[in-house]
Amino acid sequence: MSVSVDLQPRKLPEPSAALELIKPITWFPPMWAYACGVVASGASVTDHWGPLVLGVLLAGPIVCGMSQAANDWCDRHVDAINEPNRPIPSGRVPGRWGLWIALAMSALALLVGLTLGPWGLGATVVAVLAAWAYSAEPVRLKKSGWWGPGLVGLSYESLPWFTGTAVMVTGAPSWPIVIVAILYGIGAHGIMTLNDFKALEGDRQMGVNSLPVTLGPERAAKLACVVMLIPQLAVIALLFHWGLGNRALVVTGLVVLQLWAMREMLADPKGKAPWYNGTGVLFYVTGMMVTAFALRGIGGV
Repeated sequence: MSVSVDLQPRKLPEPSAALELIKPITWFPPMWAYACGVVASGASVTDHWGPLVLGVLLAGPIVCGMSQAANDWCDRHVDAINEPNRPIPSGRVPGRWGLWIALAMSALALLVGLTLGPWGLGATVVAVLAAWAYSAEPVRLKKSGWWGPGLVGLSYESLPWFTGTAVMVTGAPSWPIVIVAILYGIGAHGIMTLNDFKALEGDRQMGVNSLPVTLGPERAAKLACVVMLIPQLAVIALLFHWGLGNRALVVTGLVVLQLWAMREMLADPKGKAPWYNGTGVLFYVTGMMVTAFALRGIGGV
């Protein structure tokens, strides 16, 4: 009996690996934030279904997918330590295909952004530049536990929210929209810090100074909780100030649920950070949509 083994390296990516490269599970936050912007604009969805659908596709599969491909390409050496089964280090996306996919999706993002008018295009340019600044040398803001999560939080939450409103009202969003979008983006810094726990060992070896690496898991987790809470408390105060007390109380209830989840997570930050990202973050993003409905009708200047 003879056994033949194919030792020829793969020349083309596996289709399933190419899909894994752009990480569909990560598309939800920017798509949700864009939807929040659409809701907050107060515009009729039935009259603007085109910009809604294109914007959601742009924010999620295209721009976020591109950012994930770029990140995997730039992180291929780190992933060889943390996650050797990822598409690039495993060879399922061979050669420079990871880079080509990221570049092609960057170009696609700009083309789709062009169809959404000047506000949509401008936001897309910012998003594409932010994605590469986060992952690629010589900038590689990912190396910083402060700048990296901050950029991602603003790119995943603030920018899509701002864009969703701007596209729907074909103009600059009102200041309440801008302020709330920025606050939720700042709070997302804490979410991204908890996300860094999964790469703790590889980041330490490769010189990526995430907060779990520089502060340790316990201190980083506590800081992440504070960073998530303070912006939401500011949102609640603003909602009361704007006479939207009922919605402010709902957001308050969601913050209380987050406090419960934070208490559970802080008992074992390294082990339960992924659990929190599936529970506490759900309450966070629900509060975003509640706030969007509260602001509906004051989206344009």
